[in-house]
Amino acid sequence: MKPLILLIAAFAVSTTISRLTTGLGNLPFSGNLAMCLMLLLTAFGHFKFTRGMTMMIPPFIPFKTALVYVTGVAEVVLGIALLSTSLRHYAGYVLIAFFILITPANIYAAVKRLDLEKGSYTGPGINYLWFRMPLQLFFIAWISYFSILL
Repeated sequence: MKPLILLIAAFAVSTTISRLTTGLGNLPFSGNLAMCLMLLLTAFGHFKFTRGMTMMIPPFIPFKTALVYVTGVAEVVLGIALLSTSLRHYAGYVLIAFFILITPANIYAAVKRLDLEKGSYTGPGINYLWFRMPLQLFFIAWISYFSILL
């Protein structure tokens, strides 16, 4: 929920400032800035909640901790790339692939009732997917619109 709130708030603030200062709302910049800030927040979680993040990864995947750190760094790099007009399209495609690839980890975490921040199995469980899956699609649609189509 925190990433969604940050995404919408950052977009609203950025668009408002853009309209007040230039008379126009720079939607591509505002949308990509908001996604960049959201990705920075979620990347922070890779380093603060590493234990919980490694627990999201199914047992058959090796090097879980390294994978958590690498994906955290990737989120930072891709978020910053969204701010470059020459890189945002590429970053957008990579982020869409990334969001698709992490979907199984989100499903696995929900089935296991993982509480990411506590690193325990006391989370909301499978019902979380009723929020997470539409949210994942929303992020993909956001990136498609602001990073690729605009």
